[in-house]
Amino acid sequence: MVFCHPRRDSLCGAAYDRVLAGLAAAGHEVRTCDLYAEGFEPVLSLADREAHLVDHRVDPSRRPEIDRYVTDLMWCETLVLVYPTWWAGQPAMLKGWFDRVLVQGVAWELPPGANRLSPLLRNVRRIVAVTTHGSPKRINALEGETGKRIVTRSIRVLCNVRCRTTWIACYGVDRLSADGRNAFLDRVERKLARL
Repeated sequence: MVFCHPRRDSLCGAAYDRVLAGLAAAGHEVRTCDLYAEGFEPVLSLADREAHLVDHRVDPSRRPEIDRYVTDLMWCETLVLVYPTWWAGQPAMLKGWFDRVLVQGVAWELPPGANRLSPLLRNVRRIVAVTTHGSPKRINALEGETGKRIVTRSIRVLCNVRCRTTWIACYGVDRLSADGRNAFLDRVERKLARL
C-alpha cells in the first residue's frame, strides 16, 4: 500500500487506517509506505533520467533510494494507492513515485523492434485506488477524471493482463458531513475486506 498525504490526521489518513483494517480482516499480508513520512524524493533527477536512457533498464541495486519500493512492488499481488485528488489528479509526490519506480526494467520493457510496451508487473492482479475529491463527481467527470484514467488505463497495462481495478472515491469532501465521511470510511473497509 502506498499512502500519499502530508497529514496522517486527514480523511485520507483515516482511509489508510480503514484499508489496513479491511485487509487485516481478510487475512492479507501487507507492506506499506508513507511517502511523506519517509521523505520520498519525487523528483526524477537528470542523472536518473540519463542513466535510464543509456542503460534501458533499472538495476535497483544501483538505486538504493528506490530499492525497497521496487522490491515491494515486485512482491505484491494487489497495489493499493491511498491519496487525495488535487488539481484533478494524483499529488506530485505520488506522481513522482510513478516516475521513479514504475520505470523500464521494473514495470515495463520495450523489446527491440516492438511498438508496444511489455508489462513486467505480472504479479499485480488488482489495483485499488482510494481517493478523496473536494469537488462533486460531476465536476470530476467534466474534467475528464484524469487521476482515474492514470490508474485504470496507464498503470493497469503494466500489470497482469487480467488485472482489475477498484476505484473507491469520496466526492465533495469540502461540503461532506461527518456522517458522509463515516459512510465513506465504512465503504473503504468493507470493500478491502472483500478482496
